[in-house]
Amino acid sequence: MGIIDTKRNIEKILDDNKAQNIISIDLKNKSYIADYMVIASGTSSRHLQALSEILVAQLKKLGIENCRIEGRDSSDWKLVDTQDVIVHIFHPEKREFYDLEKMWSEEIPKEKAMI
Repeated sequence: MGIIDTKRNIEKILDDNKAQNIISIDLKNKSYIADYMVIASGTSSRHLQALSEILVAQLKKLGIENCRIEGRDSSDWKLVDTQDVIVHIFHPEKREFYDLEKMWSEEIPKEKAMI
């Protein structure tokens, strides 16, 4: 499965499980940590936890084995690292506070790409 397929599957899984305001950001030429970042909101700490666990389980069924969840102890943020795509799932207030969309949507010259 290609990176674009992985990103599309992630977006679909999040949408099917009622994640809100799903946005994808192309990280090529911006960072070497991943090719894409997907940002979504959940409605409660339980919803965030469920979304992250469902995402990892569904991706595993699709053959993406080495996903991991960060922020297990956080009630307002989860990160799912699939290697090629980083997924942030936020409580809406935390998402607004960190505003990753703004930070990562700006064009960055390739020689200044972040690790």
